[in-house]
Amino acid sequence: MNFDYLGQVHPDDPLYGYLRHEIMPQLNVHPHDPGFRVFQSACSRDVYLYEEKRSGARVIGKFYPQRHGPHGEAAGQKEYNNLVFLRSLGLDARPHYVVRPLGYNAHINGLLIMEFLDADMLGTVINDAMFLGRHDRLYRKLTALAHFLATLHNRTAKDWPVTFSDATDYMGRLIQSLTVKRGLGQDHADELFGLREAWRSRGVMWEDRAVLVHGDATPSNFLFGRGRDVLAIDLERMHWADRMFDVGRLCGELKHFFCQGLGDPSAAEPFIGHLLWEYCCHFSDRGSAFAAITRRAPFYIGITLLRIARNSWIGQDHRWRLIQEAKQNLRALP
Repeated sequence: MNFDYLGQVHPDDPLYGYLRHEIMPQLNVHPHDPGFRVFQSACSRDVYLYEEKRSGARVIGKFYPQRHGPHGEAAGQKEYNNLVFLRSLGLDARPHYVVRPLGYNAHINGLLIMEFLDADMLGTVINDAMFLGRHDRLYRKLTALAHFLATLHNRTAKDWPVTFSDATDYMGRLIQSLTVKRGLGQDHADELFGLREAWRSRGVMWEDRAVLVHGDATPSNFLFGRGRDVLAIDLERMHWADRMFDVGRLCGELKHFFCQGLGDPSAAEPFIGHLLWEYCCHFSDRGSAFAAITRRAPFYIGITLLRIARNSWIGQDHRWRLIQEAKQNLRALP
């Protein structure tokens, strides 16, 4: 993640005292007269890096001004609680590591402070595979990521089945957004709504047990350390869903990267197959698990491509390729 230098936190700013007295001691940093450099993320105006200039200690700050979850809880508090909960399940030690939260302060614009993790993002690994030929490294990191996700999902699996209507409702919102904001024609929207109803009628989409999913499984939210270390960040959207909500989203992201980078979404297929197969090795019957998830995967790949296509930063030509690829996947009904 890239950051732009903004300046320093003024000692009169409440943030200065919070960092000095509440956050730095958790990192065993106790400077006599601390100073904090501020850097803003190039990707998000709400994410900042704070560096104590004498020790070099770094933390990430994420602001949630006026943002609340569906049940009225503050979004920053929700993500803080999510991180604490997942770490309590054993995802607090490498190779499976969820970023450590250091504090949440509702009085400083809903500020969540987390440790700084210095590692390669999945997006970097994918780009290196495409443009530098580092295919073996991408395969290795996808193996590690599959293990992380299987661990997260299997440790949180419940006895109740998934509520697939949540996913179909989400697909409906994506289609509506593409229609209203991005000029998707009514004939294409009608086809997508028809495919949604066809998937809704398939019993296989309702049969698996609900698990806690990351909820925003994108290449910017998984980092890689040495060996098989996987570091997960940005758990704001964690919720109960089909495990394929995470796995299928990553498959869709792989298609998007290869489509955008090489003009060929099919070039992602070997890596998608590898991710799915490696994920299934963490079940007692690998073959049955693979058969089950590959039946459901096209739906989640399809909605991921629609999700990416609705972004304003996507060029019109690439948006259309994503929509076409999404329809091709959604037509692969089980």
